[in-house]
Amino acid sequence: MNAQTRRSTQFAVLVLRDEDKAEARKHFDTPLLFSIHEAKGLEYDNIVLYRFVSDQRAQFSEIADGVAPADLAADDLHYSRAKDKADKSLEIYKFYVNALYVALTRAVHNVYLIESDTGHALLGLLKLAPGGMATSSDTHASSVQDWQKEARKLALQGKQEQADAIERLILKTCAPPWNVFDEARLRDTLSKVFLEQAPGNKSKSQLYDYATCYDEPVLADMLAAEVGFEQAGNFQRLAATQGRRAYLPYFARNFKDILGQCDKFGVEHRTVMNQTPLMAAAAAGNVPLLEALLARGADSAAVDHLGRNALHWAIATALRDRAYAATSFSAVFRLVAPACIDVMAGERLIRIDRHQSEYLFFQVMWVLFRQCFGTAEMTDRGGMDGAMLQDAFERLPVEVVAAERTKRTYISGVLARNEVDRVYAYNRRLFKRLRTGVYQFSPALSVRRRGPGGDTWVPVFAALNLALVKETCEPRYAAHIDQLLVAGQLPAAPEPMSVTYLRAKRLAQLNLARPQAAAARKAPKK
Repeated sequence: MNAQTRRSTQFAVLVLRDEDKAEARKHFDTPLLFSIHEAKGLEYDNIVLYRFVSDQRAQFSEIADGVAPADLAADDLHYSRAKDKADKSLEIYKFYVNALYVALTRAVHNVYLIESDTGHALLGLLKLAPGGMATSSDTHASSVQDWQKEARKLALQGKQEQADAIERLILKTCAPPWNVFDEARLRDTLSKVFLEQAPGNKSKSQLYDYATCYDEPVLADMLAAEVGFEQAGNFQRLAATQGRRAYLPYFARNFKDILGQCDKFGVEHRTVMNQTPLMAAAAAGNVPLLEALLARGADSAAVDHLGRNALHWAIATALRDRAYAATSFSAVFRLVAPACIDVMAGERLIRIDRHQSEYLFFQVMWVLFRQCFGTAEMTDRGGMDGAMLQDAFERLPVEVVAAERTKRTYISGVLARNEVDRVYAYNRRLFKRLRTGVYQFSPALSVRRRGPGGDTWVPVFAALNLALVKETCEPRYAAHIDQLLVAGQLPAAPEPMSVTYLRAKRLAQLNLARPQAAAARKAPKK
């Protein structure tokens, strides 16, 4: 039985308690081993119950005592509570009966019982006799893709132990050999460039690569103007093209190597720029690769260190590249756009479905959020206005945004009716009006995040990582960001490292200028 089930996602082994797993692992190599409380909500074609009855002989004997086969043959079973409501002596048996019921009902087709006490009265009542395992086509080994999807499904259900076991025993994934430019590495590189002033261009070049990939014009300008990295002066002209270098292989029609990396490192591994393969494929507009990744169980809800998922990467690319918007974006949107957005406005749970106007507003504003605090054009005001959204919507194809929804009056109406202070029956309280015509996400908003430990609600400015945004923002917006953090009841963020660098640089220049000015004053006049 172990030989036939160890490589199949269609079999799961169940034990009564967590402490029973160790004994079951001596006989079964499958990672799909669950205690009964873990099994609730799961469903498999075949279920194996390991010593469910034999290890609880006395309890199940007491349950079966006095019950005859004829009692179970009737169409209607008559039962009742104890007459004495204070009598709780039989309550303990409720656990065993419920556990057996849950175990049996996890199976779609077959249940196998591994028991040493084959003559137990309960097994007789169930008309079970010793026998072998049925041989069928259901026992074939599952593919790598099947196991990847199973691991993803279990992780989403909070069954992290089993998901990790699949990665370890079946997929045998390992960490990629490259360093990932996540938040920790970004902060470390910023420190090397602006605080430590490390010699050479290695760290500056890495920051510039990050700036082109994540569209960070202020960071590029700092690199060019303040620390002398001349290549960053080409940002406005070359950034859209250079930003693709980090995920260039994802543009190829032949993506066998990408799938090979997913087999080796896991379908959720990170690229150098902290993208999942699904994010990179979405940004590249590679529809066949997207379909292959989704078939392997890739998570469209996974986010980077700025809270952006695959859809957000697709929108960001469409706003930078009109050719991408006109060709690939519609198909990418259909594949990776979540069916809905779940948010909490104060204590009110709100679901925004994909067909509703607010859905695209929310997703586009999520992508534009970083631009509220510094762009090359300096049209930002710490928030988003109708003109900013209209320009974004007009760049997207009509298959995604109907023409009438790109009108300024329509955009203003949607923003206004969802203001936190607006009296309107269907107000979702998504946006806060900063001043006339300028909006920001409501600080009271939280978004749902699915993780190994279950669902959590994350404050919107924490999900957008506003504290990290402050590091690469235009310095004049730092105080405004601090106010948003306070409004969202989030910890204060330190002064950006680039600002610390600028202050030290200006102070050094001032200290150097003072002696020179004093010497000039003391010099004899000719």
